[in-house]
Amino acid sequence: MKASYSLDRERLVMKKTDWPIRWDLLLRYRLIETIALWEGRLTTNHICHSFGIGRQQASKDINTYLRELAPGNLVYDRHLKGYVPAEKFRPVVTRGVVNEYLDLLARQQNLSNTFESLNIDLPDSTVVQGPNRVIAPETMRAVVTATRQGRQLRASYASLSRPEAVESILEPHTLVCAGNSWHLRAWCDSNREFRDFALSRFRTSPEALRQRARHSREQDEHWNREVTLVVTPDRRLTDAQQQIIARDYGMEHGRLEVATRAALAPYVLSRLGITFDNEHPDPLVQQLELANPDQLGFGSKREQALKAVAGLS
Repeated sequence: MKASYSLDRERLVMKKTDWPIRWDLLLRYRLIETIALWEGRLTTNHICHSFGIGRQQASKDINTYLRELAPGNLVYDRHLKGYVPAEKFRPVVTRGVVNEYLDLLARQQNLSNTFESLNIDLPDSTVVQGPNRVIAPETMRAVVTATRQGRQLRASYASLSRPEAVESILEPHTLVCAGNSWHLRAWCDSNREFRDFALSRFRTSPEALRQRARHSREQDEHWNREVTLVVTPDRRLTDAQQQIIARDYGMEHGRLEVATRAALAPYVLSRLGITFDNEHPDPLVQQLELANPDQLGFGSKREQALKAVAGLS
């Protein structure tokens, strides 16, 4: 956490030593704000399940957040039986960027009772962060609703291969984070197949429809097919250089086996810097290569190369 943070509506900057909120409460307030903004519905269950506290304490946390930190930020929706962001919602303990929701999901996957690491006096460190693709909260809300409830999604989508936005009916089954981008794995009614859709390329806010999806995860062949990628050091390197790369990745006998879903394999390879028909001329930059490209079963090398670019759909 930075040494200062904006809290009140006048953006009062306070020194770290003057910070008025206990660390455990701050984490709960951040959860409240993140869930409400990016999912569009907050309940006491979110707080209870994340921090192992009772419903009464969770309710108190929400009320305190609204009374002392962000009056008017949330509105209780009796139909949804939860809190939703007010029209003039403004983040006060988060920055209101999608990475905060990404971090929440990643940490919840690994830790059942917390979503953010505590300060345990580790040596000074920093995390390198680059620019991220822009995703509107309204887009994320609609996508989460349709995915979780198994409903159809009406969306206007633009791609590099078709820059003019086209409206289609999608039937999503999984939201995937691949590095600095998010994509949606969904059945596309127009193309009659399962595809990946980068959330940053929805041109207008998608709409979660009342109609139930007719295609599910179980019908997605590439999603359900497991593959094992065999990654090795670039053969153009010297033996000594290959040994260094092998040690970097904990390879055994000069190879690393990575199990993943076929649909996610291109994103795994992209993060490793491995492509199919665009090998870097300098092996010191390339460093790694895929020893079994036929394992992917995507067809031609050109098609494999296209699929290896995250969010191209």
